[in-house]
Amino acid sequence: MEVIRKKGITDEAVLKAIDTVPRHLFMDSSFLEFAYDDKPFPIGAGQTISQPYTVAFQTELLKVKKGEKILEVGTGSGYQTSVLIELGAKVYTVERQKNLYLKAKQLLPVLGYNPVIITYGDGYKGLPVHAPFDKILVTAGAPFIPEGLKKQLKSGGSLVIPVGSDVQEMIRIIRLDEDQFIEEQHGSFRFVPLLENRASD
Repeated sequence: MEVIRKKGITDEAVLKAIDTVPRHLFMDSSFLEFAYDDKPFPIGAGQTISQPYTVAFQTELLKVKKGEKILEVGTGSGYQTSVLIELGAKVYTVERQKNLYLKAKQLLPVLGYNPVIITYGDGYKGLPVHAPFDKILVTAGAPFIPEGLKKQLKSGGSLVIPVGSDVQEMIRIIRLDEDQFIEEQHGSFRFVPLLENRASD
């Protein structure tokens, strides 16, 4: 936790959530000795568990309030999901890799982290049947900002998404009303790609 604090994370609730969630339980046994290093590690299906700093940075940008309805695009291992739930969010999460979806669906309740919805599908589409959301968090690099996700935000809600191909810019979009959005840039990161129209076995 001190490492990410020194890197600039100041939200004490986020720091506490990162410190509380047992990251080693979301990782392959071959990486367990490095579980609390501030580095990403592979979790299968060409995906990674993000480094704690990146999870903390995105979560801090999201400004999570207890009881908020949050859509997470990219369940992955379930680590970020658990951080959001630890902060008191009602999480709806979607994963396009079937084996990761099945793993997370089994693991999260065992750890006491229960999303409202965990589903298998195309993250670009979000979950319109459950919209609108207070916040949306995308945990993979998107080549562009999906309009469908913006439309699933409540007025006053925000979307945090890394956008770009090789290197992504962390973007926060705030919906002012039905038609107006503010877009902010928050630095460069590297994520696995968010693939459109694909849910993979």
